Amino acid sequence: MASKKVLGLTAATAALVMGLTACGNGGGDNGGDGGDNGAAEEFNFGILYPQTGALAFLGPPQISAAKYAIDEINAAGGILGTEVPAITEGDEAGDSAQANEAANSLVSSGVNAVIGAAASGMTQASYDTITSAETVQCSGSNTAPDLTNIDDGGYYFRTAPSDLLSGPVLARQMVEEDGHVDIAIIARADDYGDGYLGAVEAEVEALGASVTTTETYDPDSTNFDSVVNSVTSEDPDAIALISFQEGAQVIAELIEAGVEGDQLYITDGLNDPELGKTVNEDDPDVINGITGVAPGADNPEFNEGLREFDPELEVFQFSPQVFDCVTAIALAAESAGSVEASDYVEHLPEISRPEGTECSSFEECRDLLEQDEAIDFQGTSGNIDFDDNGDPTSATFQVFHFGEEGHETLGFQEYSVNE
Repeated sequence: MASKKVLGLTAATAALVMGLTACGNGGGDNGGDGGDNGAAEEFNFGILYPQTGALAFLGPPQISAAKYAIDEINAAGGILGTEVPAITEGDEAGDSAQANEAANSLVSSGVNAVIGAAASGMTQASYDTITSAETVQCSGSNTAPDLTNIDDGGYYFRTAPSDLLSGPVLARQMVEEDGHVDIAIIARADDYGDGYLGAVEAEVEALGASVTTTETYDPDSTNFDSVVNSVTSEDPDAIALISFQEGAQVIAELIEAGVEGDQLYITDGLNDPELGKTVNEDDPDVINGITGVAPGADNPEFNEGLREFDPELEVFQFSPQVFDCVTAIALAAESAGSVEASDYVEHLPEISRPEGTECSSFEECRDLLEQDEAIDFQGTSGNIDFDDNGDPTSATFQVFHFGEEGHETLGFQEYSVNE
């Protein structure tokens, strides 16, 4: 199957025309010269993230990370020598119609790239509006496998790993690390839940353990009795719960049915330090023992810098990946010598390829590009290496846990598509 990361006729034509006037690198490497045309134009970022809705707790780290990246870019002189203005914000709100309306607003405002959406489902609802306008979209938190093959004309990227990478890490934690052999899986009945469930189930069985049962549920449901009864009747020694905030109610019902915290494993949608209060405000310690896996970054220096940038920030989930989206796009624009998405989009995979010189900050990578060197951008979230579909081919995962001291990190696991 041909790669979807091939520019459509319109984009390719635009790139050819712009190439006659803009100062790109011209020779196929990823060293741009930052010519006068590019330097005269501002690069405007838009962001589509959850200001409201069930995933609003993921909003602060996304917007703070994007602003932090822009601050670092501006401290290094801006994109193509021009300061990046304040980011334009749109609320996805956990609602498909509102997400698409916000996407329309961002595109209409003339942004050069959109960061987000945060939720995979909100990207499914809005990507066509963004990418059909030949605007680059990069999400730091989309994990649904189905997004790999969307018809985006080559304009959609993500720095968060697909659930096809996340699922095996969760399965290995349950089977190899914690010794469980009979595992039940509960998941949302949507793109996120279906893809993640399939990845976990396949890896559990490949490791020689058994999947006792799988159950999916309507994310809008308010009663999970049938799901809980079906799972607990199989008497599994571990249960994987693939959900967003509604999963707090599922956890409450599972615990009420006699499931212990150390039997429960959760995913990034529930990686919230305040989860215990959501499950049981009167007894938040009821979730003690729960372990989870989420895309993360073994990068204390980044966390310290972001904390200094935004001292009030409490949740850091997906912040490194969002930071990397902004920085990667900025470097692609530098490589192309243009702020036009039709020019710089094909440079996005190039700036992360292993053949280049490794670099880890906008300033360091930009300086190498100015010396006509090919670069291999090493993100704050880890090595990205975009494939031809705009997906990262390797990722770092945080193993988190709820214990007597509350939310804590047990460690980090690396996983690659080559494993």
